[in-house]
Amino acid sequence: MTAFGASSALLSEAAELARAQSVAPEAALLAGGFITESFFYRSLAAHLGVAFIEKDASLGDGVRYPHSISAGIAPLSGPGPRWLVAPRGATLSSLLRRKDQGEEMAGSLAITTPANMSRLVRALAAPLIARHASLALATRYPQLSARAGATEPQCCAVIAAIATFGLACAFAPPMTAALAIGAGLLFLAAISLRLFAGAASAEPARAGLVSRVYDRQLPPYSIIVALHKEARIVRELVAALDAIDYPRGKLDIKLVIEEDDDATRLALEALDLPPIYEIVVAPRGWPRTKPRALNIALSLVAGEYVAIFDAEDVPAPQQLRDAAERFLRAPPQTACLQAQLAIDNIEDSWLTRLFAIEYAALFDVVTHGLADLRLPIPLGGTSNHFRTDVLRKICGWDPWNVTEDADLGLRLDRFGYRSETLVSTTREEAPAEIKAWITQRRRWSKGWMQTFVTLSRNPAALRKEVGWSGVMVYALMMINLVIGPLFGPFLTGVVIVDLARFGLPHPDNIISAVAATLWLSVAAFGAGSIVWIALLGMKRRKLLRLWLFLPLLLPYYILISAASWAALYDLIMRPFHWHKTEHGLAKSSWKKSQALAAAAARLGARKSADLPFAPLARRRPAIF
Repeated sequence: MTAFGASSALLSEAAELARAQSVAPEAALLAGGFITESFFYRSLAAHLGVAFIEKDASLGDGVRYPHSISAGIAPLSGPGPRWLVAPRGATLSSLLRRKDQGEEMAGSLAITTPANMSRLVRALAAPLIARHASLALATRYPQLSARAGATEPQCCAVIAAIATFGLACAFAPPMTAALAIGAGLLFLAAISLRLFAGAASAEPARAGLVSRVYDRQLPPYSIIVALHKEARIVRELVAALDAIDYPRGKLDIKLVIEEDDDATRLALEALDLPPIYEIVVAPRGWPRTKPRALNIALSLVAGEYVAIFDAEDVPAPQQLRDAAERFLRAPPQTACLQAQLAIDNIEDSWLTRLFAIEYAALFDVVTHGLADLRLPIPLGGTSNHFRTDVLRKICGWDPWNVTEDADLGLRLDRFGYRSETLVSTTREEAPAEIKAWITQRRRWSKGWMQTFVTLSRNPAALRKEVGWSGVMVYALMMINLVIGPLFGPFLTGVVIVDLARFGLPHPDNIISAVAATLWLSVAAFGAGSIVWIALLGMKRRKLLRLWLFLPLLLPYYILISAASWAALYDLIMRPFHWHKTEHGLAKSSWKKSQALAAAAARLGARKSADLPFAPLARRRPAIF
């Protein structure tokens, strides 16, 4: 490289990084932003005496997706060189040895960049990519995909249940009381699950974990971010990802965008990202959902582990190190780690404050408790860390489920894998207005309804996979996440109105006495569990200053119920429609400001003299 203008000091620094991180020298050189990928591979082509193809090339029939990308070699068609090569690691070393031995390679191969190789192969394989991303799970495990919707027996069971309830109310009061007792027992059991989770959760240590694993021992790690109409925040996203403390030579970041999302693509291209980033354009296909985009990237990731972030996320800088260390020490059955999510723009409105309380209860209390009880946990949709091989084994995400994390967390459990929690926080933006909040929540609720339909499609198979105890846990989770939001506020309102109008009940027989006692218990324990777990989460998240907003939890849960009914309508009328949540609208965002300032300071610390061909200061976005 010195012969092509790179200084010996620059190469020495890259070699030192390569030794420290245990990566190939070119990986450290490119990942560190010392030179551009185009400069490196153009210089390599000149050294080998072969052609350099920077953009377009005609690939031959032997292309295999995604193997040609990972191997860095694909056949060329037409006259001239037979092979297009984007060499890395051992392949690059082999080519250099062949050159030193005097071998002439001009007639056999041409050089391109790995990014261009990926782009060319993906363009040729677009129909295959689109089909696999949409249908891999539905083809291999059709009973586990939401694509088929509800079966005829499921529809008949729902109709029969509604008819039975209506007839009982009209003609058989004793049967109505018996149904009320049964429903009350189920709701009380679901509330008890939340209470047990709260009691089982231990307050996680807030001190940052000190990694005991050296950089050279850390495995390659991939990050996937699915973007759609996010041009306004890509600059902040890249700054947040740049702030992640992980060996750059072992990072692999895929930014997935839709084919017609020109604004986001242009915004990303304007940042002139280093080679650890790859912009993956999703070919046209259906359904247009986030899980479909994630599936497209899953075939391309090179990391042993893979993390999922959203466009507005600001993960803790140490999060990947913490997750990698946990995975290295955990048994192979631990396939997923869920980091804690917290609201960044708390001060934007009363709605964001309540959202922050809800997230504190869920991610600082309930998920920790469920994990400590060795029960499946509801994943958060972002800041999920997976073993890549396990994720591929179970066919990734279900693109037909609009809340992909709802399905995936339980599907991992059905395959015998465990999900655990990670004591590391990712800050994200919450909708500050009711319309945007309802839009987001109805999509989440619809996804849980789709998951409920999928779980109940074949009860015998489910029992065989997770046992009777697992079936019961799943049922209680569905009551909390699907049935409760639909009917809970209404039933609570009925109890409150009856108490206000008639006082305490005066049952005239044992059945009505049991029913009345049971429903009073449901109301009391339900409200108590909400407040207790919320206060516990607020204490752990240091949000007790928001205690004045606790009375607003009642209207907040009424809004959740409204969103659930809207989701039920969507499930029937447009089950696979994706409700987009707009990001980049936050007014208060102290954590993001801190992360951006730290990233800007780190990037500015690089001396421009060390970056003769692609100064990092010019290749990163202007943060402020």
